[in-house]
Amino acid sequence: MQLVWFKRDLRLHDHRPLVAACRSGQPVLCLYVFEPQLWKQPDADARHLHFINQSLRQLRAKIEAISGQLVVRVGEVVEVLTAIHRQQAIEFLHSHQETGTLWTFQRDKAVARWCRDSGVAWVEQTQNGVIRRLQNRDGWARRWHLRMSEPLQPSPAAIHAAGDFQSGDLPTPQQLGLIDLADPSQLQNGGESAAHELLRSFFRERGHNYHREMSSPLTAGESCSRLSPHLAWGTISIPQVYQTLQRQIRRHQLRRSNTLAKQEHSLSALKAFGERLHWHCHFMQKLEDQPDIESVNMHRAYDGLWPDEPNRQLFEAWKAGRTGYPLVDACMRAVRETGWLNFRMRAMVVSFASYHLWLDWKATSLWLARMFTDYEPGIHYSQFQMQSGTTGISSVRIYNPVKQVHDHDPDGTFIREWVPELLNVPSEHIAEPHMMPSTLQQRIGCVIGSTYPTPIVNHQRAYARAERRMKRVRQGQESRREAQAVFVRHGSRRRRRRR
Repeated sequence: MQLVWFKRDLRLHDHRPLVAACRSGQPVLCLYVFEPQLWKQPDADARHLHFINQSLRQLRAKIEAISGQLVVRVGEVVEVLTAIHRQQAIEFLHSHQETGTLWTFQRDKAVARWCRDSGVAWVEQTQNGVIRRLQNRDGWARRWHLRMSEPLQPSPAAIHAAGDFQSGDLPTPQQLGLIDLADPSQLQNGGESAAHELLRSFFRERGHNYHREMSSPLTAGESCSRLSPHLAWGTISIPQVYQTLQRQIRRHQLRRSNTLAKQEHSLSALKAFGERLHWHCHFMQKLEDQPDIESVNMHRAYDGLWPDEPNRQLFEAWKAGRTGYPLVDACMRAVRETGWLNFRMRAMVVSFASYHLWLDWKATSLWLARMFTDYEPGIHYSQFQMQSGTTGISSVRIYNPVKQVHDHDPDGTFIREWVPELLNVPSEHIAEPHMMPSTLQQRIGCVIGSTYPTPIVNHQRAYARAERRMKRVRQGQESRREAQAVFVRHGSRRRRRRR
């Protein structure tokens, strides 16, 4: 029989391995494996399981509707494959390529050995713009566009199901050793149908001002596509999103509008979204090319710059949203409840942890990996290193957490939603409540140092300290040589536009 191994590709539409298996004419078995050791890794969380289980329930129903069967197993993949192979011989194992953590990389190598030893042909297919065994970045953007433009594969009309296999139950968080979610109601829903509805609503109405509204936490939740968890867990393919975007761009270019400015704004929004799709795979490619960047600085001159053990008091305050910086705290509390933050706020909380609190990104990245429903290792660790300044080729950008309030939440609407201690703080003090007169603090019931914490670090001093330390590393001659090597391996080849 033909076995289709589902991993981060929980969909029917544009699923090349499934289409290839169905075209063989042989019986097909669809498989998803919950690997206990994977769920014991420090980047795993119940919110990931919540999204996956929702997606698998829908995927199972869709497969059964076309006479197929989705088998779920809990166990290590090689052991699961061995048991299935004994029951009914596997001729071909089909799956998508995966750019994951070092753990999944080693797991896939074990599966490859098993296939060789068992006489099973493993056929892996691409599902994004990441290129395996890439020699260098030259021409990568052109190849990405070619991949995104390849024809989409329609869902199979029918599946010739394999033998008599028990379907298997979806595990609970407790069964996988995870701490269950107290309230998952604010997390995004999984499933292919939810992904397609988000895609439609984004282009139909929500994304018209995407380029203007993606930076503020007030507007980003509605104006961003919100497709990130669906792309991370594969309930929709990135070529499908890209090709839908291209149709929208062509439609706008052909449309004659009485309000030219409005048309230009819509095109600006679409093109801005296209840039983000490109960067999606650009950052994943970094992990594909260098799998150890989840735990090793891209630029080794930064090794040892941060303490190996993070300051526990500062780390816990950052995680809990108790730093005394209102927008940082609001973001950290929001991500714990919703599993999502817009890009600028992600950059700000990472910058604050790495520079203001001087916490090693290797510890903070694992915490946010668990918090983000849309955790995609390639993007996650590449971005963490970029925002923490350890790539050596990106500008060191230290966000001012006070200025970010004035720029993106001047009235404190988002802050008050997530930090109710500040509900009665006047807007003129919402960015720096510790500057309120003590009489005002008493009158509104928000006493700094009691009701809400005093800032745990001084912004100006922390900023200056971090800037000195980073500058000292970057100015060394050896550091500059290594930065050039990092650029050759990971840097974008796209030319900057002349202004």
